[in-house]
Amino acid sequence: MTHTRGDATPPASVRVLAINPNTNPTVTQRVQAVLQAQAPPGVLIEAVSPPQGPRAVESGQDKTRAAGHVMALIERRLAQGYAGYILACFDDIAVAEARTLTGAPVVSLAEAGIRRADATGGPFTVITTFEGAVAIIESLCEDYGVNERCRVVATGFGVSDTAARTPQAEARLATLCEQARAEGARAIVLGSGGFAGRGEELAARHGLPVMDGFAEALAFVLHQAEPERAQGV
Repeated sequence: MTHTRGDATPPASVRVLAINPNTNPTVTQRVQAVLQAQAPPGVLIEAVSPPQGPRAVESGQDKTRAAGHVMALIERRLAQGYAGYILACFDDIAVAEARTLTGAPVVSLAEAGIRRADATGGPFTVITTFEGAVAIIESLCEDYGVNERCRVVATGFGVSDTAARTPQAEARLATLCEQARAEGARAIVLGSGGFAGRGEELAARHGLPVMDGFAEALAFVLHQAEPERAQGV
C-alpha cells in the first residue's frame, strides 16, 4: 500500500504477510479480506500467492512444488520488514523453513486453529476438503500431540469448489458440522484456506465454536512479534 502526501491515513506500524500457497486468486482475495477485517488498528495485512505453482495443493507433488515457490516468494520479500508471516493453508507447507529463514513468527492456519480448538478442553473435529487431506491433517495432529482428541473428516470437495461455495459442497459441510455436534465435539476447525471467514457464521448456525485458523494465526503472530516491536525492531 502506497500513501501519497495527501492521504490522511498514516502508514501501518506493523505489517504481516499472509501467503496463500496455491495460485487461486479467489482464495487469496478472501484471505486478504478476512485477515484485514480482523486486524487491530495499525496492522496492515498483505495477502499474496506465488506467481507460479499449483492452483490447489491436493497431492504430495503439489505440496513440494508449492513449498519451493513459497520460499522463493519469502526470500524476495525478506527485506520488506514484515513482523510475521501466516501460511494461509491447512498444512505446514514451508513453515519450518520460513521460521529458519526469517527469524520472525511464522504459523500456518493448521497449527493455529488446531491448538486453539484443543484449548477448549474436549474432543474436536477438523473438517477438511478433499479426502487426501485427512491423512495429512491426522499426521499434523500427531505432531502437535492432540491426535487422541481430534477427529478429521472431509467433505469430498476440493478447495476450488469450497471457496466457490457450490451447493453440493455447502450441503456436505452442513452435514458434517451437524454430525460433529451430535458426536460430542466441543469445537470444529475448518481445515482449508477455502473456508476463510466462515467461522462465526457456522458457529451461529450449529451452536458450537467454529474456527478457521485466521483469527488464531493473526493473534499468534502479533503476540510473538510484540517483544521485538517493544524493542523497536
